[in-house]
Amino acid sequence: MFAAILASLRALVVLTAIASVAYPLAITGLAQVFFRDKANGSLVTAGNQFVGSSLLAQKFTSPRYFWPRPSACDYGTVASGASNQGFTSQKLVDVVNDRRKTFGADAPADLLYASGSGLDPHISPEAARYQIARVAGARHLPPEKVTALVEKSVEPPQLGFLGQSRVNVLLLNRALDRL
Repeated sequence: MFAAILASLRALVVLTAIASVAYPLAITGLAQVFFRDKANGSLVTAGNQFVGSSLLAQKFTSPRYFWPRPSACDYGTVASGASNQGFTSQKLVDVVNDRRKTFGADAPADLLYASGSGLDPHISPEAARYQIARVAGARHLPPEKVTALVEKSVEPPQLGFLGQSRVNVLLLNRALDRL
C-alpha cells in the first residue's frame, strides 16, 4: 500500500512538472520565436510610447477619430462581456435609440449594438465609411483622402473565407494621425 502511495506521489510530481512548468515554457518559447508580436499582446506604439493593442477596442470619443463598436463594459478588460439584454429588453431598446440619435437612423448595426466581448477592435467597412464625413470635417481633410485611407485599412476575411471584411479602428486612427 505504501509503495502505491509513493508511486502515485511520484507520478503527481512528474506530471505537475510537465503540465505546469515544461509545457507552458515550451509553448511560450515557441510563441516568442514564431509569433513574437502576437505573443506580446500586439502592442501598437507611437514613437516609443504604447498607445494600445490591435487586439482590443479602445474608447475614442473625439469627432477627429473613427469610433469603435459600443461596449457594454465601457472598454474595460476586467469586466468584459455582453450586456445579455435581448431584443425584448426595454433597456437595450433605449440604449440603441440613444445611439441612433448620435449616429443617425441609417447607421450600420455594428455602430448601434455592442459586440459579445465588448472589446472587439474591428468595425465593418460600412461602419468606417459611414463615419468618413464626420472625421474628414473635424480634421479639415478632403473626404476623398479619408475614404482612400479607410479603403486601404480594410482587412479581408481570414484565410480569404473566414468571417467578413473588417477595419481595425486603432490602426485606422493611427494611420489617420500620420496623414
